[in-house]
Amino acid sequence: MKNRHKRLALIAGGLAAFGIATALVLNAFQSNLVFFFTPTQVSAGEAPQERTFRVGGMVQTGSVQRQSDGLTVKFVVTDTAKMIPVSYTGILPDLFSEGKGVVAQGKLGADGLFRAEEVLAKHDENYMPPEAQHALDEAAKNTIATRP
Repeated sequence: MKNRHKRLALIAGGLAAFGIATALVLNAFQSNLVFFFTPTQVSAGEAPQERTFRVGGMVQTGSVQRQSDGLTVKFVVTDTAKMIPVSYTGILPDLFSEGKGVVAQGKLGADGLFRAEEVLAKHDENYMPPEAQHALDEAAKNTIATRP
């Protein structure tokens, strides 16, 4: 084999290896990507089925129901316009309470129940996740704009 052919084979092999590595990295990135949706967007069908995503808003007052097993909790997340029922099995953050901001990560079932795998609560009175605050602001604008 001539030097020129060896060099071309080496370049082609390097490009193939780079292409395979890039494809693997992009596939891993896409499978770990988690988007945020508001209850209004979930109700409108914008959230993906069978994929993990985050839903955020406020825990509706009076909606928290603790099951008899001591770990399962059902509650409603609202953005003041729409509501999404959430079920979570596990230990809730200490700052989780009704009327406070929350972001839940999980999957939406065909029955409309969001099954959370993780629940995040705000860490002080002045903080709310930026996505949740923006969602609440947008929902408030839309609610005011649709009133007669």
